[in-house]
Amino acid sequence: MKLLFIHQNYPGQYRQLVQWLAAQGDHEIVFLTQRKEVPPSPGIKVVRYDRHHSPTKDAYALSRYWEECAGSGYGAALACRKLKEAGFTPDVIIGHVGWGELTFTKIVWPSVPVLGYFEYYFLAEGGSVGFDPEFPPTEATPYIMHARNAVNYINLETVDMGQSPTMWQRNTYPDSFHDKIYTCHDGIRTDLLRPNPTASVYLDRLGRGVTRKDEIFTYMARNMEPTRGFHTFMRALPHILEARPNARALIIGGNDVSYGKKSDEAGGYRAVMEREVGDRLDWSRVHFLGRVAYADYQTVMQVSRCHIYLTVPFVLSWSLLECMSMQATIVASDVAPVREVITHGENGLLVDFFDPEALAAQVAEILARPGDFAHLGPAARAHAVACYDFETRCLPVHLDRINRLAPEARPIGLAG
Repeated sequence: MKLLFIHQNYPGQYRQLVQWLAAQGDHEIVFLTQRKEVPPSPGIKVVRYDRHHSPTKDAYALSRYWEECAGSGYGAALACRKLKEAGFTPDVIIGHVGWGELTFTKIVWPSVPVLGYFEYYFLAEGGSVGFDPEFPPTEATPYIMHARNAVNYINLETVDMGQSPTMWQRNTYPDSFHDKIYTCHDGIRTDLLRPNPTASVYLDRLGRGVTRKDEIFTYMARNMEPTRGFHTFMRALPHILEARPNARALIIGGNDVSYGKKSDEAGGYRAVMEREVGDRLDWSRVHFLGRVAYADYQTVMQVSRCHIYLTVPFVLSWSLLECMSMQATIVASDVAPVREVITHGENGLLVDFFDPEALAAQVAEILARPGDFAHLGPAARAHAVACYDFETRCLPVHLDRINRLAPEARPIGLAG
């Protein structure tokens, strides 16, 4: 097949799928992206495009998001037109609808089917907005959230088929979307993401490596921010370290904001929380590792005796499923998207997002008596393998849907 992928941040949610397709060696794969620096991608032709910027003044607040998405869509369409002029016409276009990149593809190729990734419908209630009273919405927030859904609505008509990774994410969309969207996760490489009892992480401050024999607990997020419960984690931290004098926290993530409003304080949310809990912490046992290489992230999780995953009701992180695959003992926030993958007491433990003391007590208990919770990690891995494994569970579903969209093309088979 000839396949065109479109995602502003290559490879986005298509990391496993495009790698697998490229490894087959008999598909022509083009990937449009705004990303400036792309590592070598054998078997994949990466084409960069720029967002088209309007020459007018700043857009009205309610339409600003649409203007940005329309600019991405127009920039992608111009790149598609060049591909068409060069003789390339895909059998299927696959991309994320959220940034508008697919919006004008049918103008370039009216008869080419489009498979769109529907990640999240912007909810004024029942999602991330308004969940945490510490960060209340403004009077304008419901209007801004709904205005953002203009991109979702126009792309519902653009795509021939949609995909959502979880049922909770699919169900954020109105009923009118559901018939067009199938639910299947992008897929986790459970064959590669495994426990490693001999893993070790060297800590400069400690002057030695730490292993599963040490009382290591972990927290990670793309960025340390309220949407991913960073403030709850930091408020739990003094209680955990006080209860467990030999415990150490390994924290992975950046200091920016991926979701929601940026902090008005200097240094962002991390600095705010450091000031709040600063005099109650033994900072020699708190290790901020920043953003680390993927292999290093895996090793950190493999030495973790307890991993903390916190989120408001929002898009489920890949990291949760990856840590489950690595057989982590997980304590997570008790919210709907998490309950879709973790059952309390069976393959993980759930705590109230707003109760840092309960979080701390649960983590301290695991650190103190890991044997009492030893069944959770293997059960988490078993669930990840059964429901989210890329090759055995997710890939066949995605290939079936792609093949359905292009019945005239030679179908993609699992054997290549």
